Amino acid sequence: MKQTRVMSLLEAIANVVVGYGVAVTTQMLVFPVFGLQTTLAQNLKMGAVFSIVSIIRSFALRRVFEAIRVANHSGGHAAHVKPARSRP
Repeated sequence: MKQTRVMSLLEAIANVVVGYGVAVTTQMLVFPVFGLQTTLAQNLKMGAVFSIVSIIRSFALRRVFEAIRVANHSGGHAAHVKPARSRP
């Protein structure tokens, strides 16, 4: 079954929303190890920027792989439909 563009986008957004909390928490834990001092507000803003980039990346990759799947399924012709065999 083919996944619609809207469902691809919703999946990408859901994935990023879950990852947002993980990213901000990771930043808060890892940045100080490397001598980077940031406030919670800065971490939230950076997380938002990375999340937007991630949504775009996930959506684009999903569409590329869907196009590959459709091309492989249809023999390279997205609109190609094999005619039904008639029986005598």
